Amino acid sequence: MRPEGDIVLVVDDSPDALGFITHALEDAGIDVLVATSGEAALGIAAEVIPDVILMDAVMPGLDGFETCRRLKALPGLSHAPVIFMTALTDTEHVVHALESGGVDYLSKPIILEELRARMRVHLALARQTRSARVALDAAGRHLMAFAASGAIRWATPQATRLIERLGMPADVRTLISQRVQVWLSGREVAPGETLNVPFGAGLTVQFVYLGPVDADEHLFRLIIEDVADQEGVLRQHFRLTAREAEVLLWIGRGKSNRDIADVLDLSPRTVNKHLEQILSSLGSKTVPRPP
Repeated sequence: MRPEGDIVLVVDDSPDALGFITHALEDAGIDVLVATSGEAALGIAAEVIPDVILMDAVMPGLDGFETCRRLKALPGLSHAPVIFMTALTDTEHVVHALESGGVDYLSKPIILEELRARMRVHLALARQTRSARVALDAAGRHLMAFAASGAIRWATPQATRLIERLGMPADVRTLISQRVQVWLSGREVAPGETLNVPFGAGLTVQFVYLGPVDADEHLFRLIIEDVADQEGVLRQHFRLTAREAEVLLWIGRGKSNRDIADVLDLSPRTVNKHLEQILSSLGSKTVPRPP
């Protein structure tokens, strides 16, 4: 559970700096999480996803640059803006901050009005991003976004459930990431182009390229391929409806009633009703019970 308001994670090894920034942000109605080390920041962000992260660049142990890189690799955090706080204002250090995943920086000592102004801008952008994600999730679309490296940036719940049903989630994600990386590498990809990823048992998933979201984020829509042709054979041979043929295809791939319900967006009871009709058409009197 997360608060309904904006959340800022402040990472700094100085208690005085933490106290000053926390007081200023809380006065502005912002919920503040604090971490005194990079390791602590990683632990907090794994539990609660902040909207914005204020990161001290120079800390003992895990410095701010490496902490930022690791935070960006966590699920759901690739879009969280990281603002560095640093007394190191040389161009080299600023470039280092941006290359590690930061989007902005504040020079120390922190000027209160500048801090508040930067927070207003970045929190507004974070709210827009969050609203867009909620809209995509509510639309029930099978969407996934990838970096050019093949790393999964984010996925809608529907796409995540589909991937989980294809096999061991870690193995499936590794296979998909590898295929996407190779497919995107070294060429311009036009919206509408399709990457086909086979998963065995006659099942192929189409990754339809929708276009770039930003400089290193590419959006795909997932479609189960070749189902229509196989469904046609089943409908004709066993005199099934289109939905019954879909259910029978997933049974043939070893999926349970609950798995089939998730993939086809049905209730397990509805899947079982379809199975009754399928088994009647096949001449069987045994009706599987939903798990």
